[in-house]
Amino acid sequence: MSDNIPLQPVRHKKIHDSKQRSGCCGWCCRGRDFKPRTVWLGHPEKRDHKYPRNVINNQKYNFFTFLPGVLFNQFKYFFNLYFLLLACSQFVPDLRLGALYTYWAPLGFVLAVTVIREAVEEIRCYVRDKEVNSQIYSKLTARGTMVVKSSNIQVGDLIIVDKNQRVPADMIFLRTSDKSGSCFIRTDQLDGETDWKMRLPVGCTQRLPIAADLLQIRSYVYAEEPNLDIHSFVGTFTREDGDPPVNESLSIENTLWASTVIASGTAVGVVIYTGKEMRSVMNTSHPKSKMGLFDLEVNCLMKILFFALVVLSLVMVSLQHFRGRWYLHLFRFFLLFSQIVPISIRVNLDMGKMVYSLMIRKDSKIPGTLVRASTIPEQLGRISYVLTDKTGTLTKNEMQFRRLHLGTVSYGLDSMDEVESHVFSAYTQPAVSQDKPPSTAPKIRKTVSVRVHEAVKAIALCHNVTPVYESHGPDSTDRAEAEQNYEDACRIYQAASPDEVSLVQWTECVGLTLVGRDQSSMQLRTPGGHILNFSILQVFPFTYESKRMGIIVRDESTGEITFYMKGADVVMMGIVQYNDWLEEECGNMAREGLRVLVVAKKSLTEEQYQDFETRYNQAKLSVHDRSLKVATVIESLEMEMELLCLTGVEDQLQVDVRPTLEMLRNAGIKVWMLTGDKLETATCTAKNAHLVTRNQDIHIFRTITNRGEAHLELNAFRRKHDCALVISGDSLEVCLKFYEYEFMELACQCPAVVCCRCAPTQKAQIIRLLQQRTRKLTCAVGDGGNDVSMIQAADCGVGIEGKEGKQASLASDFSITQFKHLGRLLMVHGRNSYKRSAALSQFVIHRSLCISTMQAVFSSVFYFASIPLYQGFLVIGYSTIYTMFPVFSLVLDKDVKSEVAMLYPELYKDLTKGRPLSFKTFLIWVLISIYQGGIIMYGALLLFDSEFVHAVAISFTSLILTELLMVALTIQTWHWLMIVAELLSLSCYIASLVFLHEFIDVYFIITLSFLWKVTVITLISCLPLYVLKYLRRRFSPPSYSKLTS
Repeated sequence: MSDNIPLQPVRHKKIHDSKQRSGCCGWCCRGRDFKPRTVWLGHPEKRDHKYPRNVINNQKYNFFTFLPGVLFNQFKYFFNLYFLLLACSQFVPDLRLGALYTYWAPLGFVLAVTVIREAVEEIRCYVRDKEVNSQIYSKLTARGTMVVKSSNIQVGDLIIVDKNQRVPADMIFLRTSDKSGSCFIRTDQLDGETDWKMRLPVGCTQRLPIAADLLQIRSYVYAEEPNLDIHSFVGTFTREDGDPPVNESLSIENTLWASTVIASGTAVGVVIYTGKEMRSVMNTSHPKSKMGLFDLEVNCLMKILFFALVVLSLVMVSLQHFRGRWYLHLFRFFLLFSQIVPISIRVNLDMGKMVYSLMIRKDSKIPGTLVRASTIPEQLGRISYVLTDKTGTLTKNEMQFRRLHLGTVSYGLDSMDEVESHVFSAYTQPAVSQDKPPSTAPKIRKTVSVRVHEAVKAIALCHNVTPVYESHGPDSTDRAEAEQNYEDACRIYQAASPDEVSLVQWTECVGLTLVGRDQSSMQLRTPGGHILNFSILQVFPFTYESKRMGIIVRDESTGEITFYMKGADVVMMGIVQYNDWLEEECGNMAREGLRVLVVAKKSLTEEQYQDFETRYNQAKLSVHDRSLKVATVIESLEMEMELLCLTGVEDQLQVDVRPTLEMLRNAGIKVWMLTGDKLETATCTAKNAHLVTRNQDIHIFRTITNRGEAHLELNAFRRKHDCALVISGDSLEVCLKFYEYEFMELACQCPAVVCCRCAPTQKAQIIRLLQQRTRKLTCAVGDGGNDVSMIQAADCGVGIEGKEGKQASLASDFSITQFKHLGRLLMVHGRNSYKRSAALSQFVIHRSLCISTMQAVFSSVFYFASIPLYQGFLVIGYSTIYTMFPVFSLVLDKDVKSEVAMLYPELYKDLTKGRPLSFKTFLIWVLISIYQGGIIMYGALLLFDSEFVHAVAISFTSLILTELLMVALTIQTWHWLMIVAELLSLSCYIASLVFLHEFIDVYFIITLSFLWKVTVITLISCLPLYVLKYLRRRFSPPSYSKLTS
């Protein structure tokens, strides 16, 4: 019974998906203990504590710490410290091997590049910070309105913020000039969301005649301690000189956080947090810079070379039989062979990464792509798993209303005219029975027309959408006139969710139009043009925890009070009255790929509402456990609600999602979809996007709650082969708790995995488990704030700048505008970056090993003397102006055209195994270096006639030519810059011979003897390698060469 293998429970480490943060927030949170505060309006001098200055500072260093800080960050790495010690050793007379600049010049160049790069970044940061800190604002004082810089704003100041102006500090919203009594703010720089948010002023201060009266009243704000949460706030507003004293609760709706922008009207607020205590600053972390797998592999090779350096030095000293002061000779050999570990490899690779990043940004086939982490472009060439969000990533996040379901009847796009006729008849008949309170009417079965009308009316009222009227002319009166006349052409809808906008737009299409809304009222226009007025009594916004939103309204014409609610089926099933169709129809609609909302209502009497309002206001004034108390009061209303309808909206697939997913699959990359949507919707989207191919079976992991069920379900899944997996977040949590290893082993064998109802923390947890279990590279793709943790946990985080804003894009390593661009990013740029960096690192190592081999041969021939073969500028010139440009030009090489790489994604498979830079290829290049270095040195010693300076000239010239020829033989696609680099390097060497008479006999190099000796040595060092390369390509060609031919 091999199918029922006993599963062993695992003890797995707790994964802390913490809110641990680096950077400012972590420092300031540890630095002081935050406490709640009382802030008096307009009286900063009454502060009970000293608060931080309102200064934004994103710099890593200041004037005094810049140089020490940069140098410390460089020399904390072993190899940089190693080269520093070698350079310092030249100040000791017994250890000096030549001119000081021989060792100090390369080190100085590397440090200069780093210091200049850091200085440029610091200057840019300083300029940006200064611009923000110097912005001018108006401040209300007893002497009138004063001008104040952002950096001089204090806690307790009354600040006026105009339209389109950035909020300078965290404030409580006191007054607005907008006649609606509310204002909109743009929060894309705070939370990444592009939709406007509505904010409400404190009622007591908004009712004051003029803003200056804020200084005449005796009032204060009690605010909670500063914290990270930008989506909640607990506080109270108190006016002491009122009769009786006024107390109002404050929530997130009364706040204006710093870095948001006022989108309508002028706002007046009192500052409660400044500087390091502002929400935006506390949430600003400096994420750890990711170190790519390629860099780790190069570091490993450098350690091997360092070990070879130690061994070679010891061998040389031992062959001297440890005579005399052998330790001095040992150190001198260390210095002589120090080029075995190339100091220039880090600079070459870093500059190469900058070139790759520039190529990605300049690629016209993927416009708008940004590289935010320029240290890991090679990672893109070795991805084994892509984990993607669904909404806004695979789909457009553009909602289209598709279905209205009433239980007994369903309306699709082809039957919306019936809905329109029912709505029209409801408002044109002289008497509508459903407008009467249910208590006065007998219990009769409602007609379809009445039920349709009630459903449409509920959808038109239950939302947080606000119609905004934009002027089409230069005069401000155009906007006012448009708003007064409810002109359809000037109206746009603003909401925090595209789902809500699509629902309101649909009610407009069927005849019931939302034309006006402010803090306390809402206006609907009927098909006949009549305006229906409703008072908004309470609004309960949607949250990810509650998964529902509600509103209590009073119909001004009848006085009827109705509580409307809409939400996800999982929470609404326990709220609505018993029915036998809700669960089944929700599943059916989800299988069509629709996002389902359940809409319900409950009629309230005046007494019921007054009782609720009293309890609700008491709960809102509570400072401790406010959210829990408020939720408890609201839940007392959420019982036995009347189910009205189900709505289904569809999210269209992004352009070219199907061919992109097929390309990734052909490249050997497994794609997992992690989404918060329900199981049926996620499964349907996976099929629609061809994430799961038509000939693949789908195993839907049934809901499990304990270890026994998990055991049985895993055994059932083990029997399936080549089967896609669909699992919910709850079942996933149980599996990972008891059978983490077994589940991950089975999931990694699946061609595709879909995780639905997945929380943001679970997305990051899955990434980490994949990294731990498979040791393969992962790429996370998302577009919303809930994808940030996944993007930051992955080896490569790709953010899509879309409808949900810029939060994922800003937190990512690479930012794209469409999912289809991921294919080119991986197949072309990822593949090229990895292969180019592999070739570049191998040539830098080859260049260093060649000259080190020659030094070893020279020392061996001359009785193991610790004397340098090449002196002064020859050593520096070899690794810089003579060979640097041709070697670095390899970053422009490519084995196939980009069109071929896109057409044959199978070429990508070879890279995931790391073959371009492996121990095998490293060993081959070491042997090539030893062979060429030995041939050049022995050849020069055999062929030189009398003076040793002739041997130096022959060997050094042969070495330069060999390096240039090796680069030329390696290049697969010539670029004009490569030709320039080769000719420029050769010209520089020939021209510099005139100035190198101290090391090279100028008269000898123009003789025929010199020319034929150099030619013979260079041919012997290069020709056999070229023959071997030709034979290999002839009888065992690589896969790409078959396509290029």
